[in-house]
Amino acid sequence: MAELIGPRLYSCCNCRNHVSLHDDIISKAFQGRNGRAFLFSHAMNVVVGPKEDRHLMTGLHTVADVYCGDCREVLGWKYERAYEASQKYKEGKFILEKSKIVKENW
Repeated sequence: MAELIGPRLYSCCNCRNHVSLHDDIISKAFQGRNGRAFLFSHAMNVVVGPKEDRHLMTGLHTVADVYCGDCREVLGWKYERAYEASQKYKEGKFILEKSKIVKENW
């Protein structure tokens, strides 16, 4: 049976739950905890954990870990607040680690 052609997606590496659209990538030039990460404008089917302040490479941010809505795998984090003016564009955006997501419909 032929697979239906839909939007290019990223899914949880663990359970294949759809977590983001390729069209929502803002940047691929980010570092996650475990290597390369992508900055997304939106994420779906995820659970956002409690907020905490973290010192990241670009300064102090309030972030919340992002988990797969199905299997609870940690996929990355959400920027809740940036304290430096040059970093404000990240607020409300999601970091998803490249090692935690897989491509679907490519």
